[in-house]
Amino acid sequence: MSVPEFAGHVPGSGSYRRLIAGLFFAGVATFAQLYSLQAVLPQVSADLHVTPSTAALTVSAATLGIAATVIPWSMVADRIGRIPAMAIGIIAATVFGLTAPFSTGIEMLLALRLAEGLALGAVPAVALAYLSEEVHVRHVAVAAGSYTAGTTVGGLSGRLIAGPLGEVFDWRIGAWSVTVLCAFAAALFLWLSPRARRFVPGRLRVDGGPGMLARLARALRSPQLLALYAQGFLLMGAFVAVYNYLGFHLLGPPFLLPVWLVTLLFLAYLAGTVSSPWAGSLASRNGRRRVLLGSIGVFGAGAALMLIPHPIVILAGLVVFTAGFFGAHAIASSWAPVLADPDSRAQAPSLYYFAYYAGSSLFGWALGIAFGALDWNWFLTIVITMGAVAALIALATLRPDAPAREGL
Repeated sequence: MSVPEFAGHVPGSGSYRRLIAGLFFAGVATFAQLYSLQAVLPQVSADLHVTPSTAALTVSAATLGIAATVIPWSMVADRIGRIPAMAIGIIAATVFGLTAPFSTGIEMLLALRLAEGLALGAVPAVALAYLSEEVHVRHVAVAAGSYTAGTTVGGLSGRLIAGPLGEVFDWRIGAWSVTVLCAFAAALFLWLSPRARRFVPGRLRVDGGPGMLARLARALRSPQLLALYAQGFLLMGAFVAVYNYLGFHLLGPPFLLPVWLVTLLFLAYLAGTVSSPWAGSLASRNGRRRVLLGSIGVFGAGAALMLIPHPIVILAGLVVFTAGFFGAHAIASSWAPVLADPDSRAQAPSLYYFAYYAGSSLFGWALGIAFGALDWNWFLTIVITMGAVAALIALATLRPDAPAREGL
């Protein structure tokens, strides 16, 4: 009797729990060190005698590195396997992350942060392809939401550790401590993640499948995929910019809040931990397009609340804004490999993350110029406009009946 083909891990199985837990820790190892400096940007600015927008380049340099390597990492993963590629990237990034806090000037810090980002690109380039291949198709959206929730925990933990330690000791101590945490998370990822059962390294090349350029072209030819890439570019750019410059806004007049209190605002990230899997569950019942548009609406409403000059209202707006962003991101990122042709399933999420981190790098810096030259209200107006443009693109391009055809 022939052995039935493996259909994918399903919720309730031990292998499914290990896969989700492994990717959760991969998200922590990646996003904690990626965004840890965001919590200490005012200290970096003061210590290295640079402007807020220049200090924010320490975040943009890392995200630029990710944007530059998500596609090359997808090529590496096609040849050596999904788990080995992510393992190499995380280990290399941890080495650079442990070195970066010893930088003596902004130039050295930016170079090391860029190198860190180049290595970290392995995780977003490969994680969702691995997940979409190994999880049963009916549960991909929910599993992707759980993975995205892990990335929010990583981003939050990095900020909450670096911020208080940076205030008590030094921003360098804060950033270095976060990277030590990431090393432990990376070890847990390597231990927990089950081996791939539905992907053979080098299969596309050995079986005479399409080459890399052909697969990239396929992933760039679909209007629906291009619309998803636009979501990542615009929404992530606006999101990172808000978190980059909100601390400067609240530390200055009229608020003059203490650093420790501003750092606690990053707890708003927990809203994304909740909204990511929730959005995936809603999408499995109501369709991805509807949930995506609703999440963007929540994103815009939260940004609008932050126009009100009161710390409590700004915090409430930040929570709503964060929940909306991560809901939209969970849907858009998990939809990319599903809409792609089977041969370009790794390239579609890689291109999504290229746009995602390109938006982070560009707008995370450029909106700082607007923040410095104009004011907070104009800054948020730009953020809201970016969300509106993303919604219009999704409304005009994405088909509402696509999830039903995917069997969700």
